[in-house]
Order: sequence, then structure tokens, then C-alpha cells
Amino acid sequence: MASRFYSLMFVALTGILGIVSPPDLALMTAQAQTTQDSTAEADRLIDQGNQQYSISQFVVALQSYQQALIIYREIKDRRGEVNALRNLGNANYALDKYDKDIEFQMQSLAIAQEIKDRFGEAKALGNLGIAYYALGKYDKAMEFQMQSLEIAREIKDRLGEEQSLGSLGNAYYVLGKYDNAIDYYLKVLEIAREIKDRLGEGNALGNLGLAYNSLGKYGKAIEHYLQRLAITKEIKDYYGEAWSLRSLGITYSDLGKYGKAIEFQLKSLAISQEIKDRSGEGNSLGNLAIAYDSLGKYDKSIEFQLQSLEISREIKDRRGEANSLRHLGNSYYSLGKYDKSIEFQLKSLAISREIRDLSGEMYGLNNLGDAYGEIDRDREAMISYQQALTIAIDIDDRNLEGYAFANLGEVLSKAKRPELAILFYKQSINVREAIRKDIRKLDKDIQKSYLSTVEYTYRNLADLLIKQDRVIEALQILDLLKVQELEDYLKNIKGSNRSAQGVLLLAPEKALSDKLLGISFDNSKEINSQLATQIQLIPKSEINKVPEYLQKIPQGSVLIYPLILSDRLEIILFSPNTLPIHRTVKISKDKLESLIVEYRVELRDSTSEDIKESSKALYDVLLKPIETELVTAKADAILYAPDGILRYVPLAALYDGKQWLIEKYRISNLISYSLFDFSIKPKSKPNILAGAFGGKAGEKKYGQFGLPATLTEVQAIANSFQNSVTLIEEGFSRQAVESQFKDHNILHLATHAEFNNGVPDKSFIIFGNGDKIRLNEISDWQIPNVDLIVLSACQTGTGTLGNGVEILGFGYQVQKAGAKNAIASLWKVNDVGTGALMAAFYSELQKGDVTAAEALRRAQISLIKSGNYKHPYFWSAFFAIGNGF
Repeated sequence: MASRFYSLMFVALTGILGIVSPPDLALMTAQAQTTQDSTAEADRLIDQGNQQYSISQFVVALQSYQQALIIYREIKDRRGEVNALRNLGNANYALDKYDKDIEFQMQSLAIAQEIKDRFGEAKALGNLGIAYYALGKYDKAMEFQMQSLEIAREIKDRLGEEQSLGSLGNAYYVLGKYDNAIDYYLKVLEIAREIKDRLGEGNALGNLGLAYNSLGKYGKAIEHYLQRLAITKEIKDYYGEAWSLRSLGITYSDLGKYGKAIEFQLKSLAISQEIKDRSGEGNSLGNLAIAYDSLGKYDKSIEFQLQSLEISREIKDRRGEANSLRHLGNSYYSLGKYDKSIEFQLKSLAISREIRDLSGEMYGLNNLGDAYGEIDRDREAMISYQQALTIAIDIDDRNLEGYAFANLGEVLSKAKRPELAILFYKQSINVREAIRKDIRKLDKDIQKSYLSTVEYTYRNLADLLIKQDRVIEALQILDLLKVQELEDYLKNIKGSNRSAQGVLLLAPEKALSDKLLGISFDNSKEINSQLATQIQLIPKSEINKVPEYLQKIPQGSVLIYPLILSDRLEIILFSPNTLPIHRTVKISKDKLESLIVEYRVELRDSTSEDIKESSKALYDVLLKPIETELVTAKADAILYAPDGILRYVPLAALYDGKQWLIEKYRISNLISYSLFDFSIKPKSKPNILAGAFGGKAGEKKYGQFGLPATLTEVQAIANSFQNSVTLIEEGFSRQAVESQFKDHNILHLATHAEFNNGVPDKSFIIFGNGDKIRLNEISDWQIPNVDLIVLSACQTGTGTLGNGVEILGFGYQVQKAGAKNAIASLWKVNDVGTGALMAAFYSELQKGDVTAAEALRRAQISLIKSGNYKHPYFWSAFFAIGNGF
């Protein structure tokens, strides 16, 4: 389970900036229309309330506004009544009493409409939007904000227009529609700059930073936060300065740079303490706690969280108090102190229910279920998860809905109810795929647990389906898992029409799907038995019916999908006109990873004489179990979709005891079969744009060692292909390449490239003049005419090996840009060896009527047969990925 949820309180919603409409300090006094003592007294009370509000004394501010309202009503000052009611609503909002806020705003709105106070009407509508936003009723919130915006434009209130647009942006933000939010924030920024509203300009920049951060565009997020930071220093907005520093710390946490994150949080904390902003101080302390939690320093995390809790209680911030208690419960969970975790989660839950914070209640219930599950209180865990699921559905929180279904699936799997567990897992994945279809990204509340928990769901479901011999369904899940991994890494994945359909339910599953909330732990055994009986009546041929698009795999080709599980390796093999099969290999994940690391060490040592031994060991794990089936299928080509760390293994260099695998099969790596187009054929005549990094051997330029042999490499291409264009060293710039895309169908980039397993911002291709393009920018290239991109000097998995998603990400980004196929290398081969392979590759390509994968295969075989480059270090690093099979 372990899907503990963290709160937006610490992740910076100060709002989202500008979300809370403060009392109208200047307006209140200006609107005094009489010199009568009673009016002056009412105005004084409003001013007094405003001052109390500004220092977070919301309860006494309420009393001041209430007294002012009584006076305004006595003297029949309707405009004053409008403003007093609106401020009463704002104060209730600050106290998390959203229903009371709505009640007062509706009264203010009614009077404003009655007396035709369009300004007051717009303000009340905007505040109603904010209140419904807080209740999670975003459609209603947007409806009120649109009405407020319309009036603001009608009366030419540019500041009001700015605020309404900002609130609409905030609504889109919490819905996960970050691109829409950015559109609104940019409009806010434009107006703020037009009317010289520097505070509003800073807020808009901050909100843009939040949106870009949520899209995984951390560089742009930092850029906007820094711009806001500069403005806050200029206008002496100390609250904004602390917020900006706090947000920068959050982004650096997202980048895994926790030391830098802590540095920014400490700076933010110091400012908040100096200006006596207790709320900001609590937020910074909470962020420090989360950073230390991420470093595994749970005791330190608890220390900061307790300080944050103390502040929340001091300023009577009940929502903040609940969040702190929930975070403390999470830290104790991480320490394995589950009883203590439950104690804090229950306290948090009680407060969330008291203040009717449905989101907080939902997260608390989910966390409570996790803790109950760890101490085998499965009945309580299921009750907690089902209550969380009910709230998630009610408030349309699709992310937590997906998690709750998955957690219930795990409880049922643990309780030996596999058929029901499969159904709950399917529902979880279908929610996840629907979210991707809507291009809705993950809220920051759940980012911490996102990467591990979502992947866990897909793997658990595939595992259960394989055990029941439901192989086609398992294959579909593995394919969706790869799309999900790309989502985790790149955060810009829309999937395909096929993946967007999610997982199909069998007829008995579909019949039960709308009754899942009625399943309890006590009746689940009987219901599972009934479901299992109904599924057994379905013919195996129907359960494992091959989808139409999989039937298009070319004859002679096979699809191989391995799945790494903790205790074994599952291998799924699919070939045309046959049912899929799976083979189980009894090898632990740790043992498999050990074999891969040993193999990689020997692969990258061109003098190693033990390479065939370590290669044969991996061949026996990956290919030997399906040798007979490969022969039966008369396979000559393998479409390979590796899982996790297997992506660092060049399949071509597995040794069967007699020959290398590439000598028997043409091999191409898949991103996923749902993103593969078997109908694409490359253009017959190569038209090549080739660039060389160049430089001198042993000397660095632009932080990279020179690659002098790349000059010879691209010149050889130019000599062989009449229509080629070469770009050398300084002339090999990003602009030069991008300006000539449309004229070429092959891009050959003989330059340094690094694909790291952390975040895409750290993965790049460098050009001869020092320009860079980062991995997450490649998809912006518009190259539908390009058949092939070749990177002849790249390396992947720099640093420690991860799950190889950077390899998957490169293939996806190239394909998304429009290119059909790519060739890259898993490690940097020396200049001369690369030159030899590339010369052989282009020689084969020049013969015509040959795919990139086949030309690469022939080139690799030619090196195997040569004297100097027969070690797989020289030829096996290069692999084909994409559609050009």
C-alpha cells in the first residue's frame, strides 16, 4: 500500500497566489457616504476588522464586522451592508467555514444586485467562486468566476478582471489542467504589467512557476520563481519573498536536490520569523520536515513537523494542524511505528471532519488504511480505503480515486481474493488512463508517493493475470505500464487512442463494477468465489483474444515482453496467428540485477575474455526459456520491450553458446506496442543531414572531450551519399540543424549525448558550438519527414543504473516529434570503433530496400567477423528503437 498522502499546505498554496480575496481595506473607508456618527463608527469597525484580519486574528475580526453590519442595517446603508457581509464571508473563509462564507457572500450578492452595485456584485461572485474552489467544487467555482470576470470587463475594472482571471487559472490548476492554468496566468501577467500592479505581476509569475513545476518543467518553474523573488525584493514584499524562496525549495526537492531545498527553506523560514508571519513559518517548517523525510531522516522530519504543528495550533489554523498531524503520522509510518502512525492519522482525521475538509479527510483515511494494512488489520484497512474512495468519487479527485481502488485491490489480493483484486486493480488503471486521456497531471499532494505506487499497481495486476493464465490481458497491462513510466519521467504523455481505452473488463467484471462500494471485507470471499465461477465459464480463447492491432505484427516477427518481479522473471512471447505464451524463470530481482551489472562491466571492457560466459548466463535467463517457441514461430526478427534495468542490456550481444543473438535475429526495441505503427515504411532514398562535434583528442570544449573522429565519420557519409549536407564544429549549431529539418529524412548527430535516469532536464544532446537540446525539448521538433535519427556518441544510465526510463524517454520523444526510428548507444564507444560501425551501417543503407534495424544488424555482424572490433564492446552498444522495423 504505502501510498501516503502529503498536503498542499507545505507545497505552497499561499494560495495558489492571489486566491483569497482580502477585505477591501481601501474601499471600505472610501465608501463612507455620510458624516453621521453611526456611519463613522461602522466604518471604524470595518477598518478595525481589516487590521485584525491582516494579522490573522480572524475571530475578533468577525466580531468587528458583525458590529459594523448591525449599524449599517440600522441606518439602512445598503452599500455598507454589502461590504460588511462580504468581509464577514472572507473572515469565515479564513477560518475554514466555507458554508458560512457562502451564506454571507450570497447575502452580499443579493443586495449588490438589488441596488445595482456592479462592483460589489463582481466581488461577491468572485468570493463565491473562491469558496466553492475550497470545497473542491471546481465547476461551480469557475461558473461564479466567469460571471465576476464578465462584470469586471463590463465596468472596465482591470484589477477585478486580473483577479478573476487569476482565480480561473487557480481552478484549472487544481484540476490538473496546467496548460489552461498557464494561459490564464499569462493573461493576468499581461494586465498586471499594463496597470503597473507589481504585486499582481509577482503573484502571476509565482503561479506560473507552480504550473510549470507541476508539468515537470523545473527549469521554467525556477526561472519564474526567481523573477517573482526579484519583484518582491524590489517592492519590499517580505511575505512574497518568503513564498518565492519556499517555492524554490520545493522545486529543488522535486529535482532530488534536498540539500539545496533545505537551504531555500531555511532562508524562507528566517524571513517569516523576522516579519512574524507565523503561517509562512509553519509552511517552511513543514517543507523542511518533508525534505528530511525524503532523505530518510525521519527523526529530524518529526522535529520540524512538531514545530509546524505548534504554530498551527497557536494561530488556530485547524487545516494546518490537521496537515501537520497527518505528516507526523506519515513519518512514524516510515519508521515502522504503525500504532503511533494510526494515533496521529486519527487525530488529523477528526479535525478534517470537524472543519469539513473533505480532501484532508480523504487523504487521512487513505493513510490510515496504509497503517492498518501493515499490522494486518485488513478489515479496518478496507473500511478506510472505501471511505476514502467514496469521498474521492464525490469530489471528483481522480488521482486519489485511482489510488483507493489500487489499495483495495492489494487488500483483496493479500486476503486471497484474486478475481476481485484484479477487478479493483483494473478500475484503478482505468482511472489513471482516463486522467492521461484528459491530459490532467498529478496534484502536488500525492507526488511523493506517485512514482512507486502507480507502477506497483500495474505490476501487481500483471502478476495476478499471469498467474491465472490471462496472458493477453497481462500483455496489455505491461504495455500500459511502459506508457505510465514515461508519464512519471516526462510528464507530458498523452498515450495513444488504444492506451486511452484503458483495460477492458470481462462481462462478469463489468456487471459487478458499479457495485464495488458495496463490497465489504466480510462478504468479499463469497463475491470473489461467484466472480471466479463466472469467469471460468468464459472460453480461454475469448479471454486471450488477440487485439486487431497485434494481429498486424509482420510474419516472422515475435514480440517479447519480460516482467521483473521481486521473486521471479516472467517472459511473455507473442507471435502472429498464435495465442501468447508465458514462461516463468525462478530468479530473484536482486540476482537478475547482479547478473546484469556483471555483464555490463565486461561488455564495456574491450579486453575482457569472460564476456561470453556472463552473456550466456543472461541468455539462459532471458531467451533459453522460449528457444523452442522461437523456432516454432520461424522467427527472424524480435520486437523487444524490455522492463526496468533490462533496458541497459543489449539483447544483440546475448550469447547462446555458439553465436551472438544478432547473428540469428533482427532486433528492434519498442517503446510499447500500443505506440508502435507496423504500417510505417521508410523512404527509399536517404537524404542525410550530418553534424560533427569535432575538436581535438584529449582536449575539452564546452565541457566535453573532443571527438576528432566524428569529422571523418560525417565526411565519409558525405562522400557516400550525394544528397547529404554536413555541419562541422562551430557550424554544427542547434539553429543550423533545426533550420534544415524539412530537407532531410535522416539526421546523423555525431556528438556527445547523455541520457540520465533522474529527470529529463539533466539529459541532453550537445551541438558543435556548445548549444544543447534537453530530452524534454526534443518532442518540440516538428520532423514528420524524418525516417531516422542517429546518435553515434551517446550514453545512458550515467551514474547509477536506474530503470532505464531515459532510454524509453528518448525513443518516445523522437517518435512524438515525428521521426519513425532512432539509433543510439548505451555507452560511448571509442571514436575509431564507432567510425567503423557507422561506415558499415551506411554502406548497407546505401544498398537500398533495407530498414534501419536490418542495416544495423548487418553492420554489427561485419564487425563481429572483423579482427579488431569483434568484442561486443564495439558493436553491441548501438540499438534501434521506434517504428522503422
